[in-house]
Amino acid sequence: MPRRRQIYEGKAKILYEGPEPGTLIQYFKDDATAFNAQKKGTINGKGVINNRISEYVFLRLGHIGIPTHFIRRLNMREQLVRQAEIVPIEVVVRNVAAGSISKRLGIEEGEPLPHTLIEYYYKDDGLGDPLIAEEHIACFNWASNEEMQDIASMAIRINDFLCGMFAAINIRLVDFKLEFGRIWDGDYSRLILADEISPDGCRLWDMTTGEKLDKDRFRRDLGGEEDAYQEVARRLGLLQNEDNGPGEVFDLNAHRGKLRSPIKPKK
Repeated sequence: MPRRRQIYEGKAKILYEGPEPGTLIQYFKDDATAFNAQKKGTINGKGVINNRISEYVFLRLGHIGIPTHFIRRLNMREQLVRQAEIVPIEVVVRNVAAGSISKRLGIEEGEPLPHTLIEYYYKDDGLGDPLIAEEHIACFNWASNEEMQDIASMAIRINDFLCGMFAAINIRLVDFKLEFGRIWDGDYSRLILADEISPDGCRLWDMTTGEKLDKDRFRRDLGGEEDAYQEVARRLGLLQNEDNGPGEVFDLNAHRGKLRSPIKPKK
């Protein structure tokens, strides 16, 4: 097999040159980081689970008209995606107070927000991804006014859909991160949803018990990270049968031992 040219390596994924112009291969790693990579570790099987969850979510968003970079899943850890010029803004959609907003504003974690809140962060690990206002975005020309309107509109639509999708499997969507990219047609560009949507970038709480089913288990040393990610995939119907191709459920047992029982904290 010819050696692929690596385009970029991030904290959770590697991007390789794709087989056709305008495409990339997105590889999902098991690496886990928190607090702007100050804390590092590994969650076994995370890349496999996130690949499938993100595929599932992006396909469903495509069905409701959200344009995305996703083309198809190639194997257990890789997706074929459209190459896009990433807008240097992380979009965080919040439904419930948790994480940094609780610390910044002194709001008790778990408090429902009066309405859905969209926050913007400048995408720069060296600066700690600082919180920014739309005025910063306009001042430094990171995105046009029209693009920001499209981003806000898509973020709200995605949130509405995902809240319902997760509620149907007894999971509360507390908050999540989105990234967008531009694809070009001559001198004209349009925005598409990029990156991934998985427990790495979402806060997901069991609606009955409040159990955290996301990367906060790693951030806060709660233990049971692997089980939490697998539980989300299981509820979505993605951990059942042999993995034979895109769009089908698979059995992680065939690749990495038996699934353990629901989340058990480290002692």
